[in-house]
Amino acid sequence: MQPQTADQLTAKKCLPCEGGVEPCSLAEAKLQLGELQGWYLTHEGQRIRKDWRVKNFMAGIDFFNQCAEVAEADGHHPDLHIEGYRNVSVELWTHAIGGLSENDFILAAKIDQLPIALA
Repeated sequence: MQPQTADQLTAKKCLPCEGGVEPCSLAEAKLQLGELQGWYLTHEGQRIRKDWRVKNFMAGIDFFNQCAEVAEADGHHPDLHIEGYRNVSVELWTHAIGGLSENDFILAAKIDQLPIALA
């Protein structure tokens, strides 16, 4: 996988993945993360995550609803976390392959375009 800009990623649609392909390597993931602001690796390089501190609880819920719409449209679904009523996080990985695929970076770039009411 060659690194792509956020604009290149958002122009794509996630492709169905039912397994049978290798996850991207740690080196590939690190290169691609250089194009996405604020995302970082977790779970020994098998997932990416981004954290925000929002204005209030409802701002977090509104953001998650937007994430859900984008995710559903692409058929690729993140884990959404809210803690302490204002700390929200999105975590992505391709469950079928137990690691990262291009789909994760596509969805991350699309999530970055969503409006969010920050604290």
